[in-house]
Amino acid sequence: MKRLTVTGEACSGCRVCQLLCALVHFHDNNVKKGAIAVHGLFPAPGRYRVEVCDQCGECARVCPEEAIGLEDGAWRIDAKRCSGCGACVDACPSGVMFTHSDLVAPIKCDACGECVPFCSRGVLELAEEGNR
Repeated sequence: MKRLTVTGEACSGCRVCQLLCALVHFHDNNVKKGAIAVHGLFPAPGRYRVEVCDQCGECARVCPEEAIGLEDGAWRIDAKRCSGCGACVDACPSGVMFTHSDLVAPIKCDACGECVPFCSRGVLELAEEGNR
């Protein structure tokens, strides 16, 4: 199973990962279409926290349209089958599925890894794991 992992707390909050995700998947210069959560924890402890999909598959289990399937080692949304009901977003235990008003289907990390080489702080890493 492929998954994007967070390997430290060195995030500067630049959001390049979110921008790359939006550009690669939606050809849009819009960080709100990125499938990575970057949370500013200010004033204390004064750092950023990055959260990514751990590919648990809970979204696929609750999808009434069966629009989320395992493909190339990651759970991916088939936007053509998705009704936009939001059941997967509500069920995501990590809170890393997002909606955007331009899209019917939610936004979810597919572990493509395109963002990894552009993270100047080395916070993101693509890992292969055993199936869950």
